[in-house]
Amino acid sequence: MDIIRRRPQTASPPQDWFTGRVFIDEVAPTDAPSRLRAYKVHFSPSARTAWHTHPHGQVIHVTEGVGLVQCKGGSIEEVRAGDTVRFEPGEEHWHGADDTHFMTHLALHEADDDGADAEWGNQVTDAEYNDRS
Repeated sequence: MDIIRRRPQTASPPQDWFTGRVFIDEVAPTDAPSRLRAYKVHFSPSARTAWHTHPHGQVIHVTEGVGLVQCKGGSIEEVRAGDTVRFEPGEEHWHGADDTHFMTHLALHEADDDGADAEWGNQVTDAEYNDRS
């Protein structure tokens, strides 16, 4: 058993991974042999990830606020505190806050054998973000 009482400081992620103000807290250490990655991600209104995939998929659980999620080619869906979303391995997607609320979620996924846990693509444009049809 390992009780971790000292956590890394809240971090601002690389700007090419997100649009807007986003903050990340590491929940679980990324020490091998575990491949688990667990983060609490805080999005300000309109902030969002870039398009991305995860080699083993991803689960996000919204803990507060109102957010948006979308898979490539699908419609934008609203998510709220208490909702859980599962993205399949290799499924291109994005997630973030809606334009009038903050949103926080837990992000859970596994790294591959080389330690990579996400492949980042293009930013979600304002036109894509606002296309709620």
